[in-house]
Amino acid sequence: MTLRADHVAGTFFVAFGVLVIALSGDLPFGTLSFPGAGFLPDILAVLTIIFGLVLLFRAAESKPFAALSWGDAKHAGFVVLLTTAAIAVFDWLGFLTTDVLLIFGLLVVIERRRLLPAAIFSVGVVGFTYVLFVYALKTPLEPGPLGF
Repeated sequence: MTLRADHVAGTFFVAFGVLVIALSGDLPFGTLSFPGAGFLPDILAVLTIIFGLVLLFRAAESKPFAALSWGDAKHAGFVVLLTTAAIAVFDWLGFLTTDVLLIFGLLVVIERRRLLPAAIFSVGVVGFTYVLFVYALKTPLEPGPLGF
């Protein structure tokens, strides 16, 4: 049997879904009319497992794993590094500052976009998200050192 790209991806998604279910097991699931904190992670984990299984069953249609090009590995590594840094400073800097810096960094450093459009886009997307969550959905977001 030839190891194919979708064998690896499907196995990863199934394992990740099982891990999420295991880690969110102590969260209350709730009911359909009043879902608890564990409701969404469990639903998303089950969907991740299902789609991972679909990848596994259709893996014969994908390229052999050995034939994959790893030319984008450096690019992907930078994205993971920036995202990891954003996760590390999220509690300290808060939602607004961290996410503006993350999107701006992704656009300027990784995608090599111009500074002004990247800044406008970053502030616009994060501002819209903030207003949506805080005012429309009434969901508090992590405040930064300046209180927002």
